[in-house]
Amino acid sequence: MHVIATAGHVDHGKSTLVRALTGMEPDRWAEERRRGMTIGLGYAWTTLPSGDRIALVDVPGHERFVTTMLAGIGPVPAVMFVVAADEGWMPQSAEHLAAIDALGVRHGLLVVTRADLADPAAARDEAAAEIARTGLGRVETVTVSGATGAGLPALRDALDRLVARLPAPDATAPVRVWVDRAFTIKGSGTVVTGTLPAGTIRVGAELRLDGRPVRVRALQTLKETAETVSAVSRVAINLRGVDRDEVARGMALTSDEWTVTGLVDVRVHGAETSALPREPVLHIGSAAVPVRLRPLGEDTARLALTRPLPLHIGDRALLREPGARRVAGVTVLDVRPPALRRRGAAADRARELAAGVPDAEALLRRHGLIRVPDLLAMGVAAAAEPVAGDWLADPERWTELRRLLAEAVERHDAADPLDPGLPVEAARALLDLPDRRLVDALAHPPLRLDGGRVRGPAAATIPAPVAGAVRRLRDELEKDPFRAPEAGRLAELGLTGRALAAAVRAGALLKIADGIVLLPGADTGAARLLAGLPQPFTVSEARRALGTSRRVAVPLLEHLDRRGLTERTGDRRRVRPIGD
Repeated sequence: MHVIATAGHVDHGKSTLVRALTGMEPDRWAEERRRGMTIGLGYAWTTLPSGDRIALVDVPGHERFVTTMLAGIGPVPAVMFVVAADEGWMPQSAEHLAAIDALGVRHGLLVVTRADLADPAAARDEAAAEIARTGLGRVETVTVSGATGAGLPALRDALDRLVARLPAPDATAPVRVWVDRAFTIKGSGTVVTGTLPAGTIRVGAELRLDGRPVRVRALQTLKETAETVSAVSRVAINLRGVDRDEVARGMALTSDEWTVTGLVDVRVHGAETSALPREPVLHIGSAAVPVRLRPLGEDTARLALTRPLPLHIGDRALLREPGARRVAGVTVLDVRPPALRRRGAAADRARELAAGVPDAEALLRRHGLIRVPDLLAMGVAAAAEPVAGDWLADPERWTELRRLLAEAVERHDAADPLDPGLPVEAARALLDLPDRRLVDALAHPPLRLDGGRVRGPAAATIPAPVAGAVRRLRDELEKDPFRAPEAGRLAELGLTGRALAAAVRAGALLKIADGIVLLPGADTGAARLLAGLPQPFTVSEARRALGTSRRVAVPLLEHLDRRGLTERTGDRRRVRPIGD
């Protein structure tokens, strides 16, 4: 399916043309039919000669209903611009064309109607020239009469050619449907309608309505029930979890991959920011939101929205001054802009934005670190592999963080040599990192992770006084390797508290249990001695063989059990052969 909106001056035959093309009545309200003037948005559809189906969104042409007109044009990829042969180019024609251009619509068709009332040549030439000066460029022109039907076959063929030129929609893209109607069906509940320009919606899917979770209860497209609807489509969505009075035109039904924001930086098209009103209305999709505009540069500005909207970088929108016909197009450049606190920050920001619509690499440079889902919610696909979990990092920032972490570990160890290694959480806070997994990823050689700390290459060294105490203790234990010193002797040597812990961490001593330390390798030496005993053996037999006290023998045997060097059966143990 393809979706096309009408555009043009009031009473130029837009609704008559839609009626003639589709056989359907686009004016839904009796008041519209009585007055012969479209007030709300009308919807109709037909099948083209190629077999392609198109849905038509008929918009009002009167200047009093410009907000409604913009709601109809905003989400569609193409327009059928209508000009009457007997009236020619009119003020509302110009306003509709300016809006189409500002919104970035680049596919269209010029239809000159009421050709039975006047020679269409003058109206056709003037309208074609006006359109050619916009982003639509030179468009195909068809002359018709909605009253007589003349030219309708040619119009159907031209519509076929138009839809063939439209870019293929991305059915896998994030979903955003701007609500243009909401109503209640008895027994079903709340239904909203809109245009699905990209993505796919399925029955049962959970979406968000202005951030609020809702579930899709049922789907229709062109009044046909469906389990799945893909872009581009007109879609009616029956929602579970929301009442009719909680839904209004201008709300958006979205998947999760959107940034709901009330502050954006934009590039302005067609006007200098200094000439724009400071409180215009932003139109995007069917939404019309008052904003406060702060110029940054000649063609860049910051918009503070009065209510948050789901936006992507690259979105096209329109700024309109209420009560005036002036409009300007905008392209969203940042949905998470930085604060502007210091003098000159606005000018610096304008220079940053001069580079154009940012890609993943540019966003990484600005943010330094960003999660893949957050990048996708900005409307940008990741172009690099995550450094930790789903975190992406700017290469220069990542290199700087490695350097800062190494310096932080070095400072910590110099300040407290008895407690080497910077705790991971302390490192995270010191570097202002949002996730401790980033610390883990940064701790690469010569740094390493050990026991919840980031340790440097010198982490295995111990202060000279501690090293001297360890040497004296080694002299004693080498004569009697399993006679662990008593607490008093450790205190005499100065090996208590943090000094003892530092020696153990450095591998200078082997901790068997609290208060029991031996030389490194004493446990494997004990296993070799015990292997010479009749197997299995008791604690007493092991104590005598090792020449030590029960105070040391019991925790030493338990240590051997934990290492798998011995195994216990009841009150006896045996040494496990290598490879057992």
